Amino acid sequence: MQELIREFMAQKRVAVVGATDDHEKYGYETFNNLRRRGYEVYPVNPRLKELEGVECYPTLADISVMVDVVDFVVPPAVTAETLEECLRLGLDRIWLQPGSESKAATVFCHKNKLKVAHNTCMMRN
Repeated sequence: MQELIREFMAQKRVAVVGATDDHEKYGYETFNNLRRRGYEVYPVNPRLKELEGVECYPTLADISVMVDVVDFVVPPAVTAETLEECLRLGLDRIWLQPGSESKAATVFCHKNKLKVAHNTCMMRN
């Protein structure tokens, strides 16, 4: 898993599914932490137009560039739906933050040959 984490952390463009303007939630903290660390961050949240001056996207398909990593900060049910979208879009680096992961999600990733990091937080790596 450490080699996979190093690969993921070496990337530049990260979509944060579940980025939010709620300062009390991990979606907000993750978005800002990655930006401070120099990543190009693409927030994904269908109810927001922008976050901290950065355009927010309703879905991964709405992002105009190919992101390198999709970081999930959503409930497992939303993770399951969005993993299907990742597969359709050819996005193969998946980071399931604690709370967004499930056995079904990791099985889906392995079955579909998606690289998946889980059981660890992207902000701590």
